[in-house]
Amino acid sequence: MTDAKDRVVKRMRELIELISHHDIKYYVEDNPEISDYEYDTLLRELRDLEEKHPELVLPDSPTQRVSGKALEEFPQVEHMVAMLSLDNCYSEDELKEFDARVRKLLGGEQVEYVVELKIDGLGVALMYEDGLFVRGATRGDGRIGEEVTQNIKTIKSIPLRLRPGGIRTAEVRGEVYMSKDGLRKLNREREKAGEPLFANPRNAAAGSIRQLDSKVAASRPLDIFLYTLSYSKDSMPGTHEGCLSLMRSSGLRTSPQTKRFERIEDVLGHIASWESKRDDLGYEIDGIVVKVNSLEQQRRLGYTAKNPRWAIAYKYPPKQMTTRLLGIDIQVGRTGTLTPVAVLEPVQVGGVTVTHATLHNEDEVKRKGLRIGDHVLIERAGEVIPQVVKPIVERRTGAEKEFRMPTSCPVCGSKAVREEGEAARRCINASCPAQVKERLRHFCSRDAMDIEGVGPALVDQLVGKGLVHDAADLYDLRKEQLLELEGVAERSSENILNAIRASMDREFSRVLFALGIRHVGRTTANDLAEAFRSMDKLMSAAREELSVVEGVGDVVAGAVRDFFDNSSNRRLIERLRKTGLSMQASGRAGGTLEGKVFLFTGELSSMTRSQAEEKVRELGGKVSPSVTKATDYVVVGRDPGSKLDKAKKMGKSILDENAFVRMTGGR
Repeated sequence: MTDAKDRVVKRMRELIELISHHDIKYYVEDNPEISDYEYDTLLRELRDLEEKHPELVLPDSPTQRVSGKALEEFPQVEHMVAMLSLDNCYSEDELKEFDARVRKLLGGEQVEYVVELKIDGLGVALMYEDGLFVRGATRGDGRIGEEVTQNIKTIKSIPLRLRPGGIRTAEVRGEVYMSKDGLRKLNREREKAGEPLFANPRNAAAGSIRQLDSKVAASRPLDIFLYTLSYSKDSMPGTHEGCLSLMRSSGLRTSPQTKRFERIEDVLGHIASWESKRDDLGYEIDGIVVKVNSLEQQRRLGYTAKNPRWAIAYKYPPKQMTTRLLGIDIQVGRTGTLTPVAVLEPVQVGGVTVTHATLHNEDEVKRKGLRIGDHVLIERAGEVIPQVVKPIVERRTGAEKEFRMPTSCPVCGSKAVREEGEAARRCINASCPAQVKERLRHFCSRDAMDIEGVGPALVDQLVGKGLVHDAADLYDLRKEQLLELEGVAERSSENILNAIRASMDREFSRVLFALGIRHVGRTTANDLAEAFRSMDKLMSAAREELSVVEGVGDVVAGAVRDFFDNSSNRRLIERLRKTGLSMQASGRAGGTLEGKVFLFTGELSSMTRSQAEEKVRELGGKVSPSVTKATDYVVVGRDPGSKLDKAKKMGKSILDENAFVRMTGGR
């Protein structure tokens, strides 16, 4: 291989790794690090290289598959028809090329286009059987999605029963979104609660629909526009426009901003008119979708491996403004990570005053070549958290200063180290006040010890006044100490102490998660608790023993081992043990449910889903998120999902709630 080809392959590999990283942040974690425009730029560069060098295309390139991944926490659902993503274009010339390509493939036939606003949300597929809503699923990888039926049902604009005389058994697709006002209100609430803000409406919609607790989804201002009749058991109209009309008559919400055109020039005029009007909408759009109207022509045009040939998304340029980078502050997180944050001269972008933007890590600052004092280009393509795109080098005066990442923590002054192979620099002082506050917030959070009333504001006071230095100190708090704090009265102090006492009954896996071990989420904590059964065995486990646990690889095993090798952490665990917190799994060998695997679907009336799952583990059983060959029992509550149908087809034992209660020793 020549040096030139070596360089091409190397760049392809760099792009693949970057895109794969951002795919996980976007599709799996719902926590994007870059804007859509920056992502599309990376993907386009990779596609261009592959088109020029088709013999060098790598097998793991994201261009060789449809992006996305179904989350393990939700049951997997196979779509009736592949739910592919749309190809994008960014200029009039590219859209005209699409039009010429369509007409050529159709042999010069007359073509009509239907154009729709491209809503910035989360794509979903809704299944109706005999007029009743039976299933909702996310796009996933295009073929397999995540079943989110209970969360979809919380959206009031989705009819649970269709109007008679229209669609009966069919699949429709649409975009779940959050309005601009709804997102602002939600982020204000999250800011008060010390929770991270959603970066954009799509991220907010995705984060809401993927909540395991449907009550959380119900509390969020979600809405939907349906845009496609993707499958129907009955006969379908001959045009996409006709399908939309049938959907509307059936009671489904479609966009009122849909129009039909015969000439691509008219389509371009429509696109231009909406670019200036889109800020007047109550929701975010990032472009216009153009579709061939005739379903017969759609069928003949067909699909590539990734996109339909009969549709394309015209993407508007991202909203950008220029301002000055006044400085770079450093924020310290729960695990000691030092994150640089851009301090910007206030500027209005998309109707919002922007003063700060995350810079992720020191490598990002170097990669973009930022200097303090620079004029910088920032963008908010519908985003709440803006991105610094680049410095305007031509406007430099020579007075700008290079940024140097501190080698000591800005909060406590301790050494900040960067380990080999990592992008982040971390404060090594576990007693750092900034880390203490973040760890306490995590310890008290709902999925951890669930200590109601101990929120960010109270944590700030407890740490600031020296009443609490770590999680164990919470259990030594006295009423008279709480009454000295701002905003704490007689009744609220009693509620706080009761909530702290109630947390002492939490199961071992939640205690483990509450410790805040790096890379150990709720599911991994469950897996570790199940595998080792006690804190003592887990603390003494070798890295090799840890890495073979399902869901735990070398990286997580190393983080767990590092945590327990720290003497301060071991002292904290011993103090928590003395308070009475559970240090071993309550499920016992020889329990009545030992070796049995349970799955829950629907809402239980006598207990929460978490309580039922804890009961199974107490009796030696296991809980599965989906129906598999290993599943022994499926417990059915109110409004069960499609997991019940799958369980019946696989011949699994079905239990109602009363039967489950009797099996677990209740009445």
